[in-house]
Amino acid sequence: MAFLSFGGVKVESFRIGRTVLPKFFLEDVGYEGFDMVMACGRKIGVSDLPRVMVDGFLRYYLGTDEVVGRELKVVCGYFVGLMEAKKASKACFDEISGNYKMDSDVIAFGCLNKSLNQQFFCHCKAIYLVSEEEKRNWHILPRKKYPTPLISHDGRLAFRPTPLAILAMFMWIPFGFILFLIRTILGLLLPYKLSIPILSLTGTSGTLSKPNSFISQLHSKEKSDGELYVCNHKTLFDPIYASIAVMKPLTAVTYSLSKYSEWFAPIETVRLIRNREKDSKMIKEPLRKGDLVICPEGTTFREPYLLRFSPLFAEESNDIVPMAIDIQVSMFYATTAGGFKCLDPVLLLMNPYITCTLKILDKLPDSLTCKSGGKSRFEVANYVRAQIAKALGFECTTLTRKDKYTFLAGNEGLI
Repeated sequence: MAFLSFGGVKVESFRIGRTVLPKFFLEDVGYEGFDMVMACGRKIGVSDLPRVMVDGFLRYYLGTDEVVGRELKVVCGYFVGLMEAKKASKACFDEISGNYKMDSDVIAFGCLNKSLNQQFFCHCKAIYLVSEEEKRNWHILPRKKYPTPLISHDGRLAFRPTPLAILAMFMWIPFGFILFLIRTILGLLLPYKLSIPILSLTGTSGTLSKPNSFISQLHSKEKSDGELYVCNHKTLFDPIYASIAVMKPLTAVTYSLSKYSEWFAPIETVRLIRNREKDSKMIKEPLRKGDLVICPEGTTFREPYLLRFSPLFAEESNDIVPMAIDIQVSMFYATTAGGFKCLDPVLLLMNPYITCTLKILDKLPDSLTCKSGGKSRFEVANYVRAQIAKALGFECTTLTRKDKYTFLAGNEGLI
């Protein structure tokens, strides 16, 4: 049968099968069924969904050797329909039979109401069928049990898209847009001391922790240069939250920022161009005038992991203060790799609830800086990242900004 909903959809659009859907699929995996499947040797996944939608999830995240599903027809780079399920399954089965010996040790594991699997079951030694009632009693697979960690994903929905949850989202959107306008006006027009308590009434909350030494830093004698606050990157609003934490405007140094966001930013911004010599000058000049905040990851990252830090900041100042930030949203992610970035601030402020955790860490001692301590810029950058990761309970990765965009969007993420 044909599915017209796929008519005119580009092949590249089904990158969502690898970048968006795995998050929701993993949240729907039952712990009990997972243990049974993982106990097997060679694994073949059979689904009545299009194979391009489940192939990345089953192979990459669950270690499945082969995936059987409906096949989409491609004409001039576009999907135009679906082959019949039985024909698609038979073609895939014949191919698998040629690659793998289907002997008497094959065990089937599936659902009672799935007819797509029947032609495979006749080759199986044993068959385990799970009812919907049994599935409801299963436990959700813990994140620590994922065969492959869910490090990076895309998409805007921060909740599991059940029918009721989607209905609630559409009913919330008009109210959410009004809430976005209210939060924006309050944040732009009122000083921090007034806007913070009022914004908390709209569903934005947060916690702030500062070391004892931070108070003395604020009242220390005037220095020739400002403080350089180094922060991990969760959303576009990280520099604003940092400014609220120190109760004074900071200049935000960014690696990529849309013109829309730059125009409406309530604090001054400096956009780097990824040229080391020119970027160094662009950091030093505003640093002589006041305090700066920089996010060396160069891009936002949702999960509890940290990308590699660009070490450029380490050479520009001895007065480096790490900041650890984590922002949790209830409905919409305020970051994207393949979508419209101009919607990032809108969707963030449309969330019913926003929770921010910000920790100002101890200033780096002179012995751990480049200028006074003789450390390399890489040593300083790695040390700052490790301190931030420890404060948040995050894990450091070897991934870079380029790796993230190559995986999620198929480009280098240049704006």
